[in-house]
Amino acid sequence: MSLDRAVKTVRLTVITDFVCVCCCIGQYELLDAIKHCKDTLDLPIRFELEHIPFRLISTTVLPEGAKEARHDFFTKSLGKEKMDALENNVIKWGQEKGRPLMLNGIMSQSTKAHRIVLKAGRLGGQDIQTPLISAIFAASMEEGKDVDDPEVLADIAAKNNVMSREEALSFIESDELAKEVEEMSTAARAKGVTGVPVVIIDGKWAVSGSQSCDVYVQIFKKLSTCQGAGCATTSPLPTGLVECTV
Repeated sequence: MSLDRAVKTVRLTVITDFVCVCCCIGQYELLDAIKHCKDTLDLPIRFELEHIPFRLISTTVLPEGAKEARHDFFTKSLGKEKMDALENNVIKWGQEKGRPLMLNGIMSQSTKAHRIVLKAGRLGGQDIQTPLISAIFAASMEEGKDVDDPEVLADIAAKNNVMSREEALSFIESDELAKEVEEMSTAARAKGVTGVPVVIIDGKWAVSGSQSCDVYVQIFKKLSTCQGAGCATTSPLPTGLVECTV
């Protein structure tokens, strides 16, 4: 990036849940777009990412500590027709990206995963938090692991240099940041969020569903070239976005 250009900061608030396959897709697409804008397009943009935890599944439906087969859970929740369509879309995406995802695996609450992600943010900001989020999604949606399992989360935290395995286990066994996860998820619902992922850009514009890398690149290009007072109110979002929020 040329040093004589004014660099614009774009704040991305990402509301997501680790039990949500579309959130996983959305995370990968968003990060691909950020990388493309920085490394290939050399846009004068600095990205600030904030993770907001969201618990998609109510604890009245799936209590803390309960485990179910993910495929069966979503088939029961969505119905077979919608589940078949979702599965076909997920398979197609995985084939196109060379990153196959699975709707099998374990369905459980994501509170522990959200807690350790918040902890990572407090320890090292987005530079530590963002890779951890991707690693948890990979464990859940690519490897079919249970991200409610303390052993799984401790391994991921250690491999991503968030904290040692022993420190991670000690943290998970505590209730640190559990209240914050609950409050942030509840606050998102109070603001009208019912499905995820949702990406809020600069606190003004909400992108719902797992949008493609190309969609985000279009948005970031518009933001990088917009100048003047009108930029604060002119939406950079394309029209006709199709959502995936399961």
